[in-house]
Amino acid sequence: MYLVGDGVSWKETPRGKVMHIKDVEGLHRGIGHWLVHEKKMLSGKEFRFLRHEINLTQQNLAALLGTDIQNVGRWERGEVKVPGPAQAVMRLLYRESVNENKAIKEPLARLAELDEQIGEGEDITFTDGPDGWSTAA
Repeated sequence: MYLVGDGVSWKETPRGKVMHIKDVEGLHRGIGHWLVHEKKMLSGKEFRFLRHEINLTQQNLAALLGTDIQNVGRWERGEVKVPGPAQAVMRLLYRESVNENKAIKEPLARLAELDEQIGEGEDITFTDGPDGWSTAA
């Protein structure tokens, strides 16, 4: 992969020359779009890139795919090929998340929020209400 055009420049710093990329988020969307629409099989690194872009943990992705976290790790490390169905689901999740499909984007955001709360060691309380179980305020 090469970066060309006005979106890339080199800057001198006390530690040496570094690349400056304008609109990193836009670059990530461009890469994600290319990966989703490319007909080739995704590598483990590409699969992980898409997973990170939609802010899913390996654990949550494994649950969505009906597999275990060790399999997701093996795929991402390139130890085994990412199965076709997992690639199709990842491409769909990424595409729908980027296209602001609320039916996909909101649950993904909620999963990420819960992961952050759990990761911070906070106690999470769930309450049963008229609409079912939800986190308590």
